[in-house]
Amino acid sequence: MATSECLDSKTLPSHRSVTLKRYAVTFLKVAAFFVGWALTTAITIPAKSPAVWRFFAELTPMLSMVLLTVVFILIEKRKVAVPIREHVGKGALVGLIVGIAWIGLAAGVLLATHQLTIAGGNMVQLPWLWMLSAFVNVVMQELLVRGYIYQLLKTNCNLPVAIVVSTALFTLMHGGAFEAGLLPVANVVSMCLFTTALYEAEETLLAPIMAHAVWNMVGGVILGGVSLADDYPSLFNMTPSANALLSGGSCKIEGSVVILLLNVVLTLAFAIAARRDTTMRQAAQA
Repeated sequence: MATSECLDSKTLPSHRSVTLKRYAVTFLKVAAFFVGWALTTAITIPAKSPAVWRFFAELTPMLSMVLLTVVFILIEKRKVAVPIREHVGKGALVGLIVGIAWIGLAAGVLLATHQLTIAGGNMVQLPWLWMLSAFVNVVMQELLVRGYIYQLLKTNCNLPVAIVVSTALFTLMHGGAFEAGLLPVANVVSMCLFTTALYEAEETLLAPIMAHAVWNMVGGVILGGVSLADDYPSLFNMTPSANALLSGGSCKIEGSVVILLLNVVLTLAFAIAARRDTTMRQAAQA
């Protein structure tokens, strides 16, 4: 017994040292990846058309994100993978359906209860290009939040660490929510948790990409109730009611408590589905 306890006392510090070293190296890789991508966001391509300028402003960081992802995965000798090709058809379809239901329920409830009203429309040049730009931006965000960084942390650390870090990154990318108040920040956090649960349930990045894209394209470019970059136009204008808690105030859809409740319900639903699938796979392997 004494010999065993002696061995355990020697092994434990060594194990902790290895774990701490692995965590430190992992977070250094995360920092290098993020800084490398952030530097490319300063690159701009001049264009006379606002729609064309915005498209290239979204395309450049997305392409750099793809390139960095490939390079870092090769550095990892393919021990870390970003699941995009897995379950392509089902993942894309589920993401599309979930995205339509998500923005449909959110906007539908707020419009039906007159917390938000449609107050006229706008003439938008090249609306298809603005929509494409919004989609490209979503691809970039999802690769940043649930791509290499998420997979690296999940592989080298654990799932909770991956979720916390990716959620923090996503929230910081939407820094304007901090100026708007606690509820918009909570909505950003809950949105990230929901799309993470969707990813874990469907096991492909296409699912959150499609859901997130529908949310931004319909809610932002069409309805004008979801915040995108300041220069994005919208086909319609939304006016909030005086009840900022329900209508979202100046943040409109993304500032409403209705969205927080919806995000929580969706997070729980897909988290339960992901947990069930994991349990079933473990039982099949046993």
